[in-house]
Amino acid sequence: MSDRTSKYQCVIFDCDGVLVDSEPIGNKVMVEMANSLGADIDLDYAYQHFKGNSLYKCMQHIRDLIEKELPADFESEYRRISFQRFKNEIQPVEGIIDLVRSLEVPFCVASSGPENKIRLNLKLTGLLPYFENKIFSCYAIEKWKPDPEIFIWASKTMGFHSSECVVIEDSIHGVEAAINGGFDVFAFTANGLNDELQEKATKTFDTMLNLKEMLKV
Repeated sequence: MSDRTSKYQCVIFDCDGVLVDSEPIGNKVMVEMANSLGADIDLDYAYQHFKGNSLYKCMQHIRDLIEKELPADFESEYRRISFQRFKNEIQPVEGIIDLVRSLEVPFCVASSGPENKIRLNLKLTGLLPYFENKIFSCYAIEKWKPDPEIFIWASKTMGFHSSECVVIEDSIHGVEAAINGGFDVFAFTANGLNDELQEKATKTFDTMLNLKEMLKV
């Protein structure tokens, strides 16, 4: 892909569910922990209500479900258990390594997760060398999607205006954040939420094999 054939001069990737297949792992841990406190939810519920949300909002949602405060160590235990599961189970999203290797325009990652989680999962999946010094975490600015600030920060740091960038997302909160910041956004629908994402995203796709061609228009 060259600048002459691409509308976009920079690609901003979400991490979870776009670069690394972490959503099933993290959401299973959340369901297990919530149910141990009496929430009585399943994985489909987690995808619908937790996907793309900050951990703090997920915790608040569980508090509301169980109608009592969460244990003081809930966050630290969630991180400990999920990080261990990532180390044992995490895989790159199918086709993503070939895609980033082929990109001839700058790209970065902008995620709601803390930087240590982003770096861990990129390292475990062999993606970290491609994103070194190009990692943007909502925790660094304390603003979470659908607030667009994470994408605005990423694009400015990379040296581009929002109109020159495209965001690659897989959650409704991420898509809304991109739209709120004036970005085009391509929604990855392989993990569900197709109808909701199609209504708002610039375009949708369900395999990374298609994304390379989409970036050329």
